[in-house]
Amino acid sequence: MNKIVWILLGYFFCVSIQCEGQVDPHFSQYYAYPMWLNPGLTGVSNGDYRATAIYRKQWGAVMVPYSTAGISADVATEKNLNFGINLLNQTAGDAGYSYQNAYLSIAYSGVKFGSDKNHQLTIGIQAGMLGRKFDRSKMQFGDQWNPITGYDPSAITSDDIQKTSATTGDVGVGISYTDVSGNKLVSPFGGVAAFHLTRPQDPFISSSVNSHLPVRYLIHAGARINISENAMIIPNLLYMRQGSASEKMVGFYGQMQVNDITAMLAGINYRFNDAIVPFAGIANRNFLLGVSYDVNTSELGQAITGTNSLEISLTFTGQRPGKAFKYLSCPRF
Repeated sequence: MNKIVWILLGYFFCVSIQCEGQVDPHFSQYYAYPMWLNPGLTGVSNGDYRATAIYRKQWGAVMVPYSTAGISADVATEKNLNFGINLLNQTAGDAGYSYQNAYLSIAYSGVKFGSDKNHQLTIGIQAGMLGRKFDRSKMQFGDQWNPITGYDPSAITSDDIQKTSATTGDVGVGISYTDVSGNKLVSPFGGVAAFHLTRPQDPFISSSVNSHLPVRYLIHAGARINISENAMIIPNLLYMRQGSASEKMVGFYGQMQVNDITAMLAGINYRFNDAIVPFAGIANRNFLLGVSYDVNTSELGQAITGTNSLEISLTFTGQRPGKAFKYLSCPRF
């Protein structure tokens, strides 16, 4: 394979530990960034509107770190139509690679069933733009290396890169289920979603191979288990697949109400063949701050120090004036 293809594949696919095709950024606190997880979570929260921010830094000892920041905002209306916006920016690698997207989401939450109408389905769709680019001037090629003097930036390379940026339209869909009952012992939740349904073309890959981004499919699920009036346990799981790469994650966290306005959260997740992820958080009034740290357990993590990842999230949830507080209808992790 041409050298330039290998270089670009290294940047595009290293978010998957096996480098086998996962292009999209991933998060350990995936429920803290809801519309990236599932457009069907648009407007599904314990309030009328919500704003979230998340930041992740990883692979600092291997290359210029992957730095991923995302923000989102969504609102639920009384007409069962919810609206949201989702923005993400990732930068990585010595070649100045960056990945950005901007999506608008709309969801319908009027499908309710059960004797008490506490079982709710929300169907969402998101559409927007996906952009990727890199800085060719920061790349080094094999024919620019001299066996005696080393890398020579003035040497002309035979590798021809005709395009260094691309912006394309993109669409994703999803459906979520929540049991919004407030007094049950166990209240399950979950959903399925698919992204890149338009199969945006990847202009950096040779036309001799499949040059379209693979669809990202995922399933997420969990349950709120009330163990006392002031405490609950929330087990959760995620399965995600994009191209030939897959991610499987299971874990739980506990939430303890300290007083009327403050709750403490702590838990741990495990990403199979990759990392153990402890998590801690604090909720105070309308804000929830979460911190997690990926402890790499893969072969790469054992061979190279500094492959661990830090992630921080902040969520604000608001209620319209004069409305009674709505019981938690979305996991807060």
